[in-house]
Amino acid sequence: MNPLNNHRQSLLLGFGLAIVIALILAATRGFAFNPQSLARWLHIVSGVFWIGLLYYFNVVQVPALAEAAGDKGGPGGAGITKYVAPRALWWFRWGAVFTWIFGAWLLGPRAPAAFTFGLATGGTDQSTIVIGIGAWLGTIMLLNVWGLIWPNQKKILGLKPATDEEKAKARKVALYASRTNFVLSIPMLMCMGSSFHGLPI
Repeated sequence: MNPLNNHRQSLLLGFGLAIVIALILAATRGFAFNPQSLARWLHIVSGVFWIGLLYYFNVVQVPALAEAAGDKGGPGGAGITKYVAPRALWWFRWGAVFTWIFGAWLLGPRAPAAFTFGLATGGTDQSTIVIGIGAWLGTIMLLNVWGLIWPNQKKILGLKPATDEEKAKARKVALYASRTNFVLSIPMLMCMGSSFHGLPI
């Protein structure tokens, strides 16, 4: 069976290949396991799923559905809302959870300092403040996913009973929560990258 014919098998193949490469590279330095490197890698992979889907929703799917609704003779957006959106939202919300978990693991003992901008540990430095801003932005985004976007999307997609009025309200709340996350993701990514590589300005 060709693993490239199935997205789950392709995902597992990618992880397997990454592990093989990591083991080959580790052999050159004596197989020293680095949990921080593993946490960073898993944080990045899950973050790509989460933020990639966030960008897909905001830049591709929502504008395409609006255009489909305005095209009176076209096929409409039923295929997207029935088949694509529920699957994308599954990966989106769990990507958010695992990104946050692996990010917390990556922070490890630095987490109290990061989340309090150094106040909990009695010392502040730019790296701690920058990663703290990124961690808080990511936390707010995670809460938006599970507290606003997903509960309202369930109504929109018919996964939870709702009146037409409730669906209209849910569309507005989900859109604004998603757009808020879209906006917050840009400075969040800047802060995450800057904590190791320096601010881009």
